[in-house]
Amino acid sequence: MRQSRQGLRRVLATGFAAVCALAAATGCSDDPGPDASQTRTVPPPGRFASRDPGSVDTYWIQAPQGLVVIDTLRTPGDAREAIAEIRKTGKPVAAVLLTHSHPDHVGGAGAFHEAFPQAPILASKATDRAMREDRRGFYPLARSANAAFPATLTYADKTFEDGAPVRVGGLRFETATFTEGESDTATVYYRPETGDLFAGDLATSKVTPALIEGHSCGWLQVLDRLGRRFPEAGTAYPGHGAPGPARTLIEDQRGYLQRFRGLVRPAVAVHSPAGRAVTPDEQTTITAAMDRSHPGHPPVADLPTLAQENVKAVAEELASEDPGQVPAACGEKR
Repeated sequence: MRQSRQGLRRVLATGFAAVCALAAATGCSDDPGPDASQTRTVPPPGRFASRDPGSVDTYWIQAPQGLVVIDTLRTPGDAREAIAEIRKTGKPVAAVLLTHSHPDHVGGAGAFHEAFPQAPILASKATDRAMREDRRGFYPLARSANAAFPATLTYADKTFEDGAPVRVGGLRFETATFTEGESDTATVYYRPETGDLFAGDLATSKVTPALIEGHSCGWLQVLDRLGRRFPEAGTAYPGHGAPGPARTLIEDQRGYLQRFRGLVRPAVAVHSPAGRAVTPDEQTTITAAMDRSHPGHPPVADLPTLAQENVKAVAEELASEDPGQVPAACGEKR
């Protein structure tokens, strides 16, 4: 009996060694393997999108100490709808992160603070400064366009240095700050272990963006830097539209901006019908061409004249550009 047991052990040991030899690349060993918590699938972020016009996204990420929320929507009412969905998880909110200062991403901060008073609201120093200064007067404009926008803003409880990593809820996010793009300043959050990129409005998904700040060329350059900064990013979670492959969303955003600039440029040429000004007919032609090439792209803002304002802003930008000094990233074709 003892000899048969010893023979069985030798057979099992020989078989295990053979399997390990075949699977050496996987680091086969006789230990029990990694902890279950290291091998289970990480659940994707939750998402709530407010209603059109101007649908905005907020996300929540499962973390060891609760949920980490990204952005707070346009109005307290929108935020309360998202909060109702978040409460269904049964998990506490550990922190709220802001990507940028535009009204549609910070207007619901007060509702989140009221619902989860223990959860700090964090923003980069650049975003916090942009909110407090509001040099473009976006918040009064938002109030005039939408009575539900809060009369008083809720600002960040904590700020961090631009580009510094952030640890919240037991998770670590890499961050990067970009200026003079879609907004004057924007913060991106990247989760290395999952490849999730929370890009705010830098790379949106099948929507009509707001170009009213007149930084279309700057935005194109930011997209190049964004791709280089996070080359391993897998899924991008935009501030507007559905999540998708990061590279695809970046390329689609680049294509939209290049197309728009290519349509506006002839309208501000010296020998165009109105010279540097854009005529109503030219504006109609540009808008119709964008609708044909990008059908079904809802506006990111509840501003009825967004399309016209976009043409006006980019026309002013292009009219002031020196063709000999335009960066390669800002050409109509790459």
